Amino acid sequence: MSRILLVFLMLAATAGAVVAYGDGEQIARASDTVAQMLRRGSVQPAPAVEIARSQAGEFALNVKINGVKAPMVIDTGATSVVLTYETAKVIGLPLEMLEYNVDVETAGGHTKAARLTLDRLAVGHLVEKSIPALVVPRGQMKTNLLGMSFLDRLESWGVQADRLKLHGYPDVTGSIDTGSSNIPARHRRGRHAVD
Repeated sequence: MSRILLVFLMLAATAGAVVAYGDGEQIARASDTVAQMLRRGSVQPAPAVEIARSQAGEFALNVKINGVKAPMVIDTGATSVVLTYETAKVIGLPLEMLEYNVDVETAGGHTKAARLTLDRLAVGHLVEKSIPALVVPRGQMKTNLLGMSFLDRLESWGVQADRLKLHGYPDVTGSIDTGSSNIPARHRRGRHAVD
């Protein structure tokens, strides 16, 4: 209920701004949008994923990167998603075009990494697009890291009783991963929920 109220308040504030500028056509569209949302209850619940702590003390999981399954470990100390060379190759990333010019410190010591952007990274029902990531050279790491370049895009995340809970943003458009949105492109963020 509070999310519906939040959406209503955001739309009311937007409508208020439109009224201030006196564009009657936009006022009518904003009014119709609010009315439609309230009628159909189009605020979808926020997607969430829970991950149990492994016996080794890590939060290990399988994700999909550009549609390809890959094992990862959550690492809040990593500023970015970091992929091993081997995983990047399986995913089909353009390894021959990468420049290893980013200094990184890993558990194994200092190395260089290459920057790239992942088209899509899915953790269960949480899907983010255009994720900054790093790839380390062959043999430099054994584990892929799900770092802050993904986690910072979530609404919230936290640990309770050996379970990591990741919470995405609610889908306020009512269009769950249809590839289109009622939100203008300049306001769209790389967040979508999928079934």
